[in-house]
Amino acid sequence: MGAVPRWLLRHRIRIEPYVGNSAYGPLYGPEAQVRGFVDEAVREVRSPTGEVVVSTATLIIRRGVTCPPRSRVTLPSGRRTLVIGDADRNGGGLPTPDHQEVSCE
Repeated sequence: MGAVPRWLLRHRIRIEPYVGNSAYGPLYGPEAQVRGFVDEAVREVRSPTGEVVVSTATLIIRRGVTCPPRSRVTLPSGRRTLVIGDADRNGGGLPTPDHQEVSCE
């Protein structure tokens, strides 16, 4: 099947990738607007450090988008949140839609 069909990616999401810290707080790269699907549901996820944390939104976006943990995301509703973690969903050649799943605070 390949990538998620574009017509399923109904929402516009703005992502500012986290690049590190400075003496004045977190640093973010240039903002990118991507198409995706936003599922605003509360669920428990595991952070990159192994902690179980609560996610309030899951984003489905195309593979290859730079969105490391702690990146700043603006949802279509205008709500700003931070990325907890992301997962590459690659079907390995199976007829499933390949995508990137991003969990947000």
